Amino acid sequence: MVKPFFYLILVFVCCLAACSHDDTPYGDNPATGRFYRIRGMEMYCEVYGQGKPLLLIHGNGGSISTFSRNIGYFAKKYQVIVADSRSQGHSADLRDSISFEQMADDYADLLDSLHAAPAHVLGWSDGGIIALLMAMRHPQKVDKLVASGANLWPDSTAIKPSEWLDEQKEYLRMREIQHLTIGQKNRWKLLLLDIEQPHISLNQLHGIKCPALIVCGEHDLIRREHTQLIYNNLLHANLWVIPHDDHYTISEHVRDFNSRIDGFFTKPFHE
Repeated sequence: MVKPFFYLILVFVCCLAACSHDDTPYGDNPATGRFYRIRGMEMYCEVYGQGKPLLLIHGNGGSISTFSRNIGYFAKKYQVIVADSRSQGHSADLRDSISFEQMADDYADLLDSLHAAPAHVLGWSDGGIIALLMAMRHPQKVDKLVASGANLWPDSTAIKPSEWLDEQKEYLRMREIQHLTIGQKNRWKLLLLDIEQPHISLNQLHGIKCPALIVCGEHDLIRREHTQLIYNNLLHANLWVIPHDDHYTISEHVRDFNSRIDGFFTKPFHE
């Protein structure tokens, strides 16, 4: 039998958890979402909060909702800008190819449309690749960047061999389909993106001048040696390997992640 005092504590904790639950429909919120004409497509974007612009960029096949456990935290201090990347979420694009450089340019133009440059940029997975390319191609638009789970080239020296083999199997399976539906064509395009790209040289990394935080999980699908290589070739960078975490750094230890990223953005950079 539960003692009355401990019962009251239990009720309080449950109420507190309920009050702290964020049920905002991130990624499908008519109160803040709108489309912007960006480089030949309608790019869907939602904006939350006020302050220094903070751009969040999701991974392959994701959407705004990828950051559902992060947006509310950062919106207390920043103007959080989060969009569906080209050919993903609500940002439809029927063209038959896509590139990381193309998406980096999309996000740079989006910042211009919102009059929000320069901004802090946080990219996860493929979004981390886009964040790195933004800092290379549009340095005036990026103050500080965080790239979590990014790779520079597409092979088993960068990605765990088992994960790389799984992608190859899906590639072979889809290549045999005679007539792809619209949805399958889009999936094929995004699959080719990760199988054939990116191609970022170490010399290109040397051109990134802004402070960077390079992140990975202890058990990330991006190989640790590769993440270390990215960190080693940036001029002003910190490295954070999150213990007991995998590729999903933005959600698995979300309190630690949000707090650490906030600290990187708000405090003076120290190597």
